[in-house]
Amino acid sequence: MQIAPETMHRIAALFKGFDDPTRIHILSLLIEGERCVGEIADTMNLTQSAVSHQLRILKAMKLIKYRRDGKNLFYSLADDHVLCILQTGLDYINTNP
Repeated sequence: MQIAPETMHRIAALFKGFDDPTRIHILSLLIEGERCVGEIADTMNLTQSAVSHQLRILKAMKLIKYRRDGKNLFYSLADDHVLCILQTGLDYINTNP
């Protein structure tokens, strides 16, 4: 398989979005449906500031999207590819302990 250098960098950047357990936890919560920052922070017992920081990274990596409803932002997975990547990682870990 030939992969262009620019594509290699984009793939590496994509996987950087998955290199933190807090971000994986956030993504796992978003599998269940969209959530606002406060819900995520409460569930994870983190400050809204800490969650917002991680959400910014995930958004920059195009792993999540958001919609605005008044003052509130609701976050969700960008698309089914993110779920597929998470599931593939979980499958790999479970078959290679």
